[in-house]
Amino acid sequence: MVLSGCAIIVRGQPRGGPPPERQINLSNIRTGALARRAPQSQPDQKDTPDEPYAFQAREFLRKMLIGKEVCFTVEVKTVLGREYGMVYLGRDTTGENIAESLVKEGLANVRREGIRGNNPDQVRLCDLEDQAKASKKGMWAEGGATNTVRDLKYSIDNPRNFVDSLHQKPVNAVIEHVRDGSMVRALLLPDCYLVTVMLSGIKCPTFKREMDGTETPEPFAAEAKFFTESRLLQRDVQIILESCPNQVILGTILHPNGNITELLLKEGFARCVDWSMAVYTQGAEKLRAAEKSAKERKVRIWKDYVAPTANLDQKDRQFVAKVMQVVNADAIVVKLNSGEYKTIHLSSIRPPRIEGEEKNKDKDKRFRPLYDIPYMFEAREFMRKKLIGKKVNVTVDYIRAATTASETSSVPAFAERTCATVSIGGINIAEALVSKGLATVIRYRQDDDQRSSHYDELLAAEARAIKNGKGLHSKKEVPIHRVADISGETQKAKQFLPFLQRAGRSEAVVEYVFSGSRLKLYMPKETCLITFLLAGIECPRGSRNIPGNTQVAEPFSDEAMAFTKELVLQREVEVEVESMDKAGNFIGWLHIEGVNLSVALVENALSKVHFTAERSSYYKTLASGEEAARLRKEKIWANYEEKPVEEVVHVSEEKERTANYRAVYVTEITDAMHFYTQDVETGTQLENLMETMRSEIASQPPVEGSYAARRGDYCIAKFADGEWYRARVEKVESPAKVHVFYIDYGNREVVPSTRLAVIPPAFSTRTLAAQATEYAFAYIQVPQDEDVRAEVVDNLVRDIQNTQCLLNVEYSGASCPHVTLQFADSKDDVGLNLVKEGMVMVEVRKEKHLQKMVTEYLNGQDSAKSARLNIWRYGDFRDDDADEFGYKLKK
Repeated sequence: MVLSGCAIIVRGQPRGGPPPERQINLSNIRTGALARRAPQSQPDQKDTPDEPYAFQAREFLRKMLIGKEVCFTVEVKTVLGREYGMVYLGRDTTGENIAESLVKEGLANVRREGIRGNNPDQVRLCDLEDQAKASKKGMWAEGGATNTVRDLKYSIDNPRNFVDSLHQKPVNAVIEHVRDGSMVRALLLPDCYLVTVMLSGIKCPTFKREMDGTETPEPFAAEAKFFTESRLLQRDVQIILESCPNQVILGTILHPNGNITELLLKEGFARCVDWSMAVYTQGAEKLRAAEKSAKERKVRIWKDYVAPTANLDQKDRQFVAKVMQVVNADAIVVKLNSGEYKTIHLSSIRPPRIEGEEKNKDKDKRFRPLYDIPYMFEAREFMRKKLIGKKVNVTVDYIRAATTASETSSVPAFAERTCATVSIGGINIAEALVSKGLATVIRYRQDDDQRSSHYDELLAAEARAIKNGKGLHSKKEVPIHRVADISGETQKAKQFLPFLQRAGRSEAVVEYVFSGSRLKLYMPKETCLITFLLAGIECPRGSRNIPGNTQVAEPFSDEAMAFTKELVLQREVEVEVESMDKAGNFIGWLHIEGVNLSVALVENALSKVHFTAERSSYYKTLASGEEAARLRKEKIWANYEEKPVEEVVHVSEEKERTANYRAVYVTEITDAMHFYTQDVETGTQLENLMETMRSEIASQPPVEGSYAARRGDYCIAKFADGEWYRARVEKVESPAKVHVFYIDYGNREVVPSTRLAVIPPAFSTRTLAAQATEYAFAYIQVPQDEDVRAEVVDNLVRDIQNTQCLLNVEYSGASCPHVTLQFADSKDDVGLNLVKEGMVMVEVRKEKHLQKMVTEYLNGQDSAKSARLNIWRYGDFRDDDADEFGYKLKK
């Protein structure tokens, strides 16, 4: 260090620590005194400014000597221990004499009093001074001390505004003093502001000032100070002033040889500090990486460091798992490759919670955290939709040890928790939650190393959420979720039952699985919670406590529950409600991605078919699934023994007509009085397929004219409404005339090949079968007369096309099944109405099991004849064997 133009501090090479320092004063010369600030303890004293050429002399020596090797001789040592001598640049006295260089440049006076003529060094100094005077150098220039005194500013009126005015641009500076490894005093150039700068993002061990004024260094404080001093003290640097919280200026010092902040961390002389890392402009990840390097090498302050996951194997520290359940906004249950289930907590975040007085509010009402804590439901839903059933990457950050409940506070006991960073598709879920304002970041003590490996990204995400007023940080009214829980509420359930029955398939989310066949569902559209029992099956019961006794679990009850959990827990499903029991629980069928849960349980030998299933349309599937499981002798059928078949004389019984009406949507009616329908049951799948297909086509439109149509091919065709639909080529007359049949709706069209394209494989009939099914009316004859038939078709189009009806297959026909159709609301028979209105004639069937229906149709026909309606307006024309009427009695 250069104290002034005539005093320097030197030190030797470090050996096992900072070397001792030694001050050398230059003999026989005098330079101006540098400015001094008055002691704060003496308010009557004033600051002393620079003397002329004092700063120039100091700068001359600083630029010449700092960081260089010198050789010195001591000529005089005073009683107080001050040493005076000569200093030479280099390793011996043959180098440049520093005092002579100062005098030669006119930056120092020679002390002529007491000069001895026999001392050649003193004589040479006098000669050099005379030459400088003659050459009018430095202080000997004309005008004397004009403009040679710097305007040194010890303080800044408004540090925050001063820092902001620099816009984080590098400022030239000289480091004047090193307080400790991470705090320096710098002279900002060219305006000569003397400021204290704390390095952003880090903290080095410091020197604690005791009551008696002495300082006690923390471990490695002296070494850290020497590390910074030896590299920066009185060096020319650039400083980026980054922030000024509480009048403390934070900055980053840039030296041509490197960044001292990162070097201190890498060498184990400093640790990262969260509160100032946010303003570090060079990238907080660099600081974390440097600190991590020092920790791994266990250097200096990290010599006793033990990583939070040091005791874990690599496979336990980082792994891929499937998310099975979202427990809370900060916890999930995953399934490992071994089949084991593990609860993972997201590191360093806190889910939405109730603060202060709200905790004790509404104690009397039934408190449901998921719906009653603001943003808890939104956070859970974000996690559920993003993660359930997906594979995620888990990186364990730390294991939080188990804690016991505190008697003095309300802190509950916690079991040991595995805290990790969970990512999917490169997205950190914790960071995504925080950025949406659906969670907050936990603040830690500075020495607490148990935190997320991406802690800085979490803090930055939270800052963005606060700035944008997202979620928990929003000033808007918090969302309220009024969810009616009608589980076990018989009266409320009775009110909901008709509505759910009429709705057909309803959307739901499985909130909880009580057993293999008993679930709690959240119905989003109805905003209610219901208990749902799977229809058609008898599932093994689990253990439960009943008054005075404990019911033992039936075999495979746990396996059935685990199967149901893995398949549907927290998934979006569709339910068909058929009925309810006396306890207010709804009974019906649950579907997930085309799988009927009742059927899946039966096929996996985890349930038996209940006799009530015989009334349902799923009975055949259930029965065949049960038969296959029974033959495999798995699980509940492991000990099954077939009963010997007894010889029985079978008495032939007449087949009974089955009335199993199902909901369909009539999409097309042909001129031949045939019609096409879609099953309401698969309507949602078709809608989703169409939406996805059109979205894909919009992003990658087919090349017009590139498709060569061939008879029998499946393709996609652009209909008159401009939308694409699945179709089948029926005939190719020419490229301009291609006959297509729309397989999901039943209508036909002639289109040019430019409106056709190859069907994407993801939307073929393998993904979803053609949805339009052809039927004919049972028990009626199609009129031969074209005008009469056209009138009947017009009536049908008006009454049933594009409406929902109920359909029952009566018997097979030559080209398609013959069915009866009922209006969905009135349950009136559409075909019978045509007969009663005299629009058509009855086709008499001979099968005995159909006679009841035939009789009903004939009675309707007789009433139409009596009233002389439509075709009967001229009486019973069938007695005339006249074909010109267009009717001919079948024989």
